[in-house]
Amino acid sequence: MKAAIITKPGGPEVIEVKDVPQPKPAADQVLVRVRASALNRADLLQRQGRYPAPPGSPADIPGLEFAGEVAECGPDARLWQPGARVFGLVGGGAQAEYVVAHERALAEVPANLSWTEAAAVPEVFITAHDALWIQAALRPNERVLINAVGSGVGLAATQLARAIGAVPFGTSRTADKISRAKQLGLEAGAAVGDPAKELPELAKRWTPGGFDVVIDLVGGPYVGAAVETLGMKGRLILVGTTGGGTAEIKSGSMLYKRLTVKGTSLRARPLEEKIAATLAFAREVVPLLATGKVKPVIDRVFPLAEITAAQSRLESNETVGKVVIEI
Repeated sequence: MKAAIITKPGGPEVIEVKDVPQPKPAADQVLVRVRASALNRADLLQRQGRYPAPPGSPADIPGLEFAGEVAECGPDARLWQPGARVFGLVGGGAQAEYVVAHERALAEVPANLSWTEAAAVPEVFITAHDALWIQAALRPNERVLINAVGSGVGLAATQLARAIGAVPFGTSRTADKISRAKQLGLEAGAAVGDPAKELPELAKRWTPGGFDVVIDLVGGPYVGAAVETLGMKGRLILVGTTGGGTAEIKSGSMLYKRLTVKGTSLRARPLEEKIAATLAFAREVVPLLATGKVKPVIDRVFPLAEITAAQSRLESNETVGKVVIEI
């Protein structure tokens, strides 16, 4: 099969499309003929040698999400039939013509989604759903702040907040990403340059008493600023660290407001936890995708042969939504 191969740590130019052996499904796995995959920050870090693939995943083939058809079932796999349209998450290896996945870590692709649309769904919607609906326990009429709202996860979180009856607000580095998020239900947003100074002022303008939930996809100085925007018993969910891996938080604010802070990552979770997240997504989000109440957002589509250009596009930080690879 053809696959995107990281030949050595480095820039986008180190990825080449090569012929490699096709994987075989184990007892409870299925083999999926991948029709499209999508890029994530983890792919960039893996290419740079800063984020190794978890045990059991290919060390040199990136790709955390995919959409495609079941091609073959392992001897103990019973949930799917060949030809079924599925999408899901894996620890790596999805930017290839074939990938293997546990049968319970898959969900059925709604009939209204194309392959490229379906590939833009799993990572962002499973992450946003798990962070907002499950870990933050977001409820109707609550107010949520989404930092990096123009990212794939940010746009998914905006839609899921509206879907549950909450009110989403957001920040980004550029005004154009705020405009795109408003088309998907963002109540209000702002381009932010100095989060420590600007976020608390925005919170006063948008929500007297503070936010109920903050989903932070940036890290660094945004974390401490997010704490100051939360109201009593607010919940802060840390999802990303593109802005820095360390943060300074005022413990007095944490104590006085009785805040909850949680960190989350999907890739490093044990298989059973990934399966649980996927099943919850299939139960609660896939029906919303099927009716069009929420929808994937695609920045640009590239063929597998242009994987270098696709990685460069994601690395530019100019994307709004997902960069998708057709395979």
